[in-house]
Amino acid sequence: MSTATASSSGANGVVPELLGRMIAARQLTETDARAFVQQNPGADALTEERVLRWLAKEYGVGFASLDELEPDKQVLSLFPARLLLRDELLPLRRVGNEIEIATSRLFATQGLDGLKALTGLRLRPVLATSEVINREMKKRLGVGADTIGTLDVEAGVQVVDENGSTDNNLDEAAEDASIIRFVNQVLKDAIELRASDVHLEPFEDELRIRYRIDGILQEVPVPAQIKRFQPAIVARVKILSHLNIAEKRLPQDGRIKVRIEDAEVDIRVSIIPMLHGEAVVMRLLRQNSKLRGAADLGMGERELSCLRRVLQLPHGIVLVTGPTGSGKTSTLYTALNEINDAERKIITIEDPVEYQLKGVNQIQVSEKSGLTFARGLRSILRHDPDVVLIGEIRDQETAQIAVQASLTGHLVFSTLHTNDAAGALTRLVDMGVEPYLVASSLEAVLAQRLVRLLCPHCKEIDTTPEAHDYKVKLGIKPTAKVYRAVGCRECRNTGYHGRRAIFEWMDSSSEIRSLILKNASTDLIRNAACRAGMKTLAEDGRRLVEEGITTIEEVLSVTTVHEMETTEAKPAHAAPAAEVVLPRSLL
Repeated sequence: MSTATASSSGANGVVPELLGRMIAARQLTETDARAFVQQNPGADALTEERVLRWLAKEYGVGFASLDELEPDKQVLSLFPARLLLRDELLPLRRVGNEIEIATSRLFATQGLDGLKALTGLRLRPVLATSEVINREMKKRLGVGADTIGTLDVEAGVQVVDENGSTDNNLDEAAEDASIIRFVNQVLKDAIELRASDVHLEPFEDELRIRYRIDGILQEVPVPAQIKRFQPAIVARVKILSHLNIAEKRLPQDGRIKVRIEDAEVDIRVSIIPMLHGEAVVMRLLRQNSKLRGAADLGMGERELSCLRRVLQLPHGIVLVTGPTGSGKTSTLYTALNEINDAERKIITIEDPVEYQLKGVNQIQVSEKSGLTFARGLRSILRHDPDVVLIGEIRDQETAQIAVQASLTGHLVFSTLHTNDAAGALTRLVDMGVEPYLVASSLEAVLAQRLVRLLCPHCKEIDTTPEAHDYKVKLGIKPTAKVYRAVGCRECRNTGYHGRRAIFEWMDSSSEIRSLILKNASTDLIRNAACRAGMKTLAEDGRRLVEEGITTIEEVLSVTTVHEMETTEAKPAHAAPAAEVVLPRSLL
């Protein structure tokens, strides 16, 4: 919590704003606030934890950081989750004939009194910060424990079983306030945790919920009884997505748009019937994410200068390749943002539109209405564009139209699914595009992957023998410091926080064009690109390892054997070969 300096009217202007908020939340009395200020004059870095530790000492109660203390699950089960979440009370352990309960509100006694009356147990309060209590509650009780608990005790709520009994009303169950709150809470939690996907997976005896954060799936704790409400939860998602809630035998796709505070999020929903019910995957796309400049992409000097060069070309194709979720669209939008001005007309066709760019004409593909990439692209060319962005080249027809568009004076950007930059050339030929058209239209290919960044709070220097071996394999100097992931509270014990792309830029040189015309293999094209100065993904990943912002294991996890072999064959800091580009008339 940041330092607060403004005065609080609740404390007659004698205490900082933080203390005023704590008084309003009944964490502190006005008298104690004044006493704290007197005993800690000019206190900087004022935090809730610091105030509560002082309060615990003044009143002779314990303080629990909860970092190393594991709450007793048996003790936790003695109390209704709904009441614990309502009053922010977390049972910790049994000490003698008393049970310790963590609270951040020492003077809000009605919650503790209610639990005493309900259970007949002797309770001893210990202080902990509200942030820590809420985090641990979510971990121990599960997301939406209060709403599921409400459903358990409410009368008249009927949930359709997985066989689709006609006696129950699934529509009414899905519209129950508790089910609505639960689905909203799952989405809000996922957005706050920076998740890119939410997975609801039905199994025989559980409904598992997982978030994909920084490219890795992480299981979310949920109440054990949530399985009973699985059909109603899926039905609620269907209602939000404008899907048919009665259809349970066929896959369905839909979309949800939500707004949380100032964040607008577009959610793509996919529902597929599984053995034990319908599985749901929701892809979260943040609509108003601020686009960075090209310099903020994290590219090396060569790659950045190459990108800026192709952005000024009058025509040609520039491809960005990589697997799903590797940041291709973000890179392309950043590139478009660089050239988005009054002198150029830019049109995009995408599925879906992930970012909304002011001044750019954007088309949403709609397979149901017949607006495909190929059909939309033909119409785009009649709108006199200077720059065209195709969300993805998926088939031969789209590839051929894209090539023709580049040959008729348009600068075309698109994405393709290949393992590396060299593979994009042979992939276009495999799609049915003539080699001479690929050679004459393709200007550059950018391959990229996302690697997780080390958590700055817990990373440590890696001195293990394995790290030394990897340094040799990647061509890193033996004296260079490399780091390893550890894990802490700030990064949810993963050791990583956030991601950054590593890049592989391949220009279409004269040698590469000749190889395309000869239907050369991907390996020959890759070797020619390396001779012309291309750095492989593994080499660019090495740059981030040397900067101390990612690990060797992360780089190795996203690079291929071919990239490693190419890296090992080249000196660690080889000078790029001079590139000779022939006029296209000589090709």
